[in-house]
Amino acid sequence: MSQGTRLQDKVAIVTGGSSGFGAAIVRRFNEEGAKVIVADIDPEGGANVVSLDPGNLVFQRVDVSKKEDWRAAVDVAFTRFGRLDVLVNNAGTTYKNKPTLEVTEEEWERVFNVNVKGIFYGSQAVVGRWIEQGHGGSMINISSTGASRPRPGLVWYNASKGAVSNATKGLAAEYGPHNIRVNTVSPLLSGTGLFSMFTGMEDTPENREKFIGNVPLGRLTDPDDVANMCVYLASDEGAFINGTEMIVDGGKCI
Repeated sequence: MSQGTRLQDKVAIVTGGSSGFGAAIVRRFNEEGAKVIVADIDPEGGANVVSLDPGNLVFQRVDVSKKEDWRAAVDVAFTRFGRLDVLVNNAGTTYKNKPTLEVTEEEWERVFNVNVKGIFYGSQAVVGRWIEQGHGGSMINISSTGASRPRPGLVWYNASKGAVSNATKGLAAEYGPHNIRVNTVSPLLSGTGLFSMFTGMEDTPENREKFIGNVPLGRLTDPDDVANMCVYLASDEGAFINGTEMIVDGGKCI
């Protein structure tokens, strides 16, 4: 894709930026002119993403459930690029779809530490700096169709994403007067290695067909579907979009 200018001169932090949706978001942001802090616990994947444009992409090791890692990531954005305009809270985790009574306390804690506490720390680290900057910012939280359409087997994962979607609306209402926009993007699952984790079915062509049969547009989510929506929300085109849930699911939840 040719270089665009929709995010020219904007600086972003993308968590979970080393792979999957996150890597696609980083790539699309970079193609549209943004400088990006690739925040992830995976330095090898991060190095691969940063190699696309080492002058404008910076890897920072971040465990989103650690407050000090957040502070360091925000500091890097300001010391390296002088500002911060966009935060994409993409880092997330789940456990394998299974009967809810079999979910361990450790699995529950991990899901809430990454999916919910990560956004708590992210907003604590960023919102105050945006108020100081005086020109606002765009926070994009990656949620899930499971936030509004929970299904058996992933009860606590879906509950964590429900918390994400609810907190997004509260943050949007509270900080909108500072021109801080907060929105969610809620994708259907993607085919990137997580099919069996999310569906509880073996990842076979037959099972994929069964799942896709319920999607009016007839496919799973492509990472670029999510990345393109994030570009819109991060750009000035989305300047009046606040507190909204952008469902990216090919019509599955109709």
